[in-house]
Amino acid sequence: MLSMFKSIPSHMDYKGQKLAEQIFQGIILISAVIGFVYGLIIEQFGWTVYIILAGFAVSCVLTLPPWPMYRKSPLPWQPVEPETCAEPSPKPQESLKKKKHK
Repeated sequence: MLSMFKSIPSHMDYKGQKLAEQIFQGIILISAVIGFVYGLIIEQFGWTVYIILAGFAVSCVLTLPPWPMYRKSPLPWQPVEPETCAEPSPKPQESLKKKKHK
């Protein structure tokens, strides 16, 4: 059962994060303007709030899941280098002499 959840991609690259943020802000801004104008015309503040909440819900559906459009530019990671030396190298702090305070 858990292997099914592990197969779902859960990452988003940096360009995808920027795109998701821009889409989120754009939808919120547009819904706020539409909601304000519509609420002003019909003189009902409640409709303004409903339209903004609907815009928030739409923006969440479009930006929170890691859709494939947000995963087009993955970072090229360096390959892992195998550790060749058997002896661990001393830490730089251990090699320094301790100073005595007077």
